[in-house]
Amino acid sequence: MIHPNTCLRFISEDMGYGLFATAFIPKGTIVYVKDALEIELTPEEYLAHSPAMQEVIEKYSYIDERGFRILSWDTAKYVNHCCQCNTMSTGYGFEVAIRDIQPGEEITDEYGLFNLEYEMPLACAKKGCRGMIRVEDPEKLADRWDEQVRAALDVLFDHPQPLMNLLDDATVEDLVDFVQDEGAYRSVRALRYPQRALHPFG
Repeated sequence: MIHPNTCLRFISEDMGYGLFATAFIPKGTIVYVKDALEIELTPEEYLAHSPAMQEVIEKYSYIDERGFRILSWDTAKYVNHCCQCNTMSTGYGFEVAIRDIQPGEEITDEYGLFNLEYEMPLACAKKGCRGMIRVEDPEKLADRWDEQVRAALDVLFDHPQPLMNLLDDATVEDLVDFVQDEGAYRSVRALRYPQRALHPFG
């Protein structure tokens, strides 16, 4: 489920749609939670679909640490990539604002954490754009991403969290443990699907 202070807007013919903040969203806010309504497809279920359906699923889903394709039931599936993103996936099963997001600003994400199995050319037009998402990005960039996520989680409990009630008790306990002891942090490396080569998706 996506944060309630967001809305869908058409950007351009090239970009399609994107998600935008309708109010100020401070750093440390949970912006997306994988909830019970998300559609989960195993590798086998994905491959059982027609090529046309696989193309749609691939466009609007991400691959989790189990190798399942996760397809959001709400507008979360329209969040675009940006190399200077303002939200990022965490090892706790949700995405967090890694900096303050202003009203009217596009909500953007780091697709490098989505277990892509192919290179994806980028056109985010931001300073420092990598130009391409590569399969090896999670290993090369995980330390940098962890640094950003850690800083955001440090202030998680300082803000209203309308999506917090969608987290299970064990995850909330893990977050409390992290705030009390930063050594208990769960790295973004936990999102990596280790059997990618054994279960091709396309």
